[in-house]
Amino acid sequence: MTDLRAISFAEVALDGLEQAEGRLAVLVTPEGTLSPGARRLNRLTKGALGRAVESEAWGKLAAGEALSLAWPAGLSAEGVEIVKLARRPSVTEARKAGATMARAAGKSALTVLVEVTRLPEEIALGLALRGYAFTARKSEPAETPAAAVIMVKAPEEAEAAHAAARAVAEGIAFTRDLVSEPANVLTTIEFAARLEALREIGLEVEVLEEDQLEKLGMGALLGVGMGSAMPSKVVTMRWKGAEGAPLALIGKGVVFDTGGISLKPAQGMEDMTMDMGGAGTVSGVMKTLALRKAKAHVVGMVGLVENMPSHMAQRPGDIVTSMKGDTIEVINTDAEGRLVLADVMWHAQEAEKPAAMIDLATLTGACIVALGHENAGVFSNDDGLAGDFIKAAQAEGEGAWRLPLGQAYDDMLKSQKADIKNVGGRPAGAITAAQFLQRFVQEGTPWIHLDIAGVAQVSKGTDLSPKGATGWGVMALDRLVRDRFEG
Repeated sequence: MTDLRAISFAEVALDGLEQAEGRLAVLVTPEGTLSPGARRLNRLTKGALGRAVESEAWGKLAAGEALSLAWPAGLSAEGVEIVKLARRPSVTEARKAGATMARAAGKSALTVLVEVTRLPEEIALGLALRGYAFTARKSEPAETPAAAVIMVKAPEEAEAAHAAARAVAEGIAFTRDLVSEPANVLTTIEFAARLEALREIGLEVEVLEEDQLEKLGMGALLGVGMGSAMPSKVVTMRWKGAEGAPLALIGKGVVFDTGGISLKPAQGMEDMTMDMGGAGTVSGVMKTLALRKAKAHVVGMVGLVENMPSHMAQRPGDIVTSMKGDTIEVINTDAEGRLVLADVMWHAQEAEKPAAMIDLATLTGACIVALGHENAGVFSNDDGLAGDFIKAAQAEGEGAWRLPLGQAYDDMLKSQKADIKNVGGRPAGAITAAQFLQRFVQEGTPWIHLDIAGVAQVSKGTDLSPKGATGWGVMALDRLVRDRFEG
């Protein structure tokens, strides 16, 4: 796994700042009020910091952004980041400030003067997340960034708050690593092995092999993997930090998606290594919950398959029987994720009897057309659960937007030969995919479907992640567990 920057908290100690190596960062309020640490640095730099804060450029900065002093006189540090941040910032602003420091510091050591500004743990989270880089497949993997020391008024309190935030960061890094891996490395076998390794942090992990899936009747999931030499698997991760019925998190884990016989265009197909993004997010959430020892009962279940064309592959026109017993006419073999999810969702309900169920999948290009790369699509049969999730996503700065379900969309999935088709045509593609999945939600089970096709991986960096895998959803789902299912 990619190692994140080590971050520690210490008492504010201004003596010796002139000898600090790497980079220094100091927080200054939007009004330009200098803290004791900022005043000390201003004296050491012969007024350069004060002139920067009085400049026109300072006024144009948004919260969390910074001005840089390169190789400042009077200091050993290679640079000083003057970060614009109120003493009572929002969570988003605090994380952005940390991310700004991470981009500026690169691999260098970092000393941060937070002093009395609130939310130092959120600044640290932004610092950890934006410093992530996936380099495991390079011939010379990059070194882990040097340690950061954050100087605060109450380091013990900050350290305690950071412990939970660090668990979130580790879960996000795990998700990003999984989504970033190429399919020749992250096969279904390797994916399952990495999840089995989570037993070391206290998760109970169970792997179902193809013969067991056949006995359970998972004809929809097994049909997707027929064209691949890689065996299909279902992995269950259990964290029982409380009694009662669990929250079930279900992830689509298509380790590579060619489209099958309904072959995708060559351009962009290399990105289909991320088609296991839903399973990656579920795995990251489960790691976070175990690391922070969440007082909640949560089960994560992922269906791992590879969708390949071969003489054994599923064909358009085939009819498969799901674990539920519904027959499905396969119109397009590139609409495979919903077939995987249908069986895993049904198995989760039969085996775990969950209090609620949330599935995640990089399911449809139609969701990207509708919402771009800013929001995941949210579909639900329960207004309360959907509202709580969207509230959690907003609190964590992760975009999510609710889209409708309805009988008219369900009618688009009618089949002359089977109980249901796996696609309903081009119109409302993201909605008909969700409508398909709703057929596999048992009566009385609160359910959310999250289409994360546009947010699991991005072509340019965001505030908290570099270009590539984002780990979207780990923060929002962890917050939902805290707010609704914990304690």
